[in-house]
Amino acid sequence: MEDIFIGVISDTHGLLRPEVLEKLQGCSLILHAGDVGKGEIIQELMEIAPVIAVRGNIDKDDWAKELHYTEVIEVKDTYIYLLHDLNQLDIDPKAGSFDVVISGHTHSPKEEFINGVLYLNPGSIGPKRFKLPISMVKLKISNIGINTEFFTLI
Repeated sequence: MEDIFIGVISDTHGLLRPEVLEKLQGCSLILHAGDVGKGEIIQELMEIAPVIAVRGNIDKDDWAKELHYTEVIEVKDTYIYLLHDLNQLDIDPKAGSFDVVISGHTHSPKEEFINGVLYLNPGSIGPKRFKLPISMVKLKISNIGINTEFFTLI
C-alpha cells in the first residue's frame, strides 16, 4: 500500500496562514475539525486537496449549513470519526471500529490512545489565543499503521 498523507487542521476562525498551506502540500486529503469561520477557507484548501470539514460552534452563517456536525471517513481500511467538540462525542469509537477520533475546539494540541483508539486534536491554526501554539498535524497512513507528525507554526 502506498502511504497516504492527510492534513489535519482545526479552528481557523477565518484565518488561513501561508505556512499552513505550505505544510499541507503533498496531502491527499485535508480534514478540518470545525470553527472554519469563512467558506472561502474551504475553497482555498480545496486547491491543495479534497477537504472534509465539520461544523464548529462559530460556523453559523449560510455557507456553514452544508457542513455536518460529524463525518465518518475511510482511508485505506482506517476509519476516522471527525467532530468539532470531543465533549459532544455520542458514540463508542471502539465499538464502532474507529481507529481515530479527530476533534478541535480546545485549541490545544493533543494525542492520546484510549482503548486502542487514537484521539487527536491538531490544535488551532487560526488567530493566536492565550499562550497556546498555532499547530496542525499530518497523519500518515501506511501498511504499518498510523503515524502523526505535529507542526508548531508559532
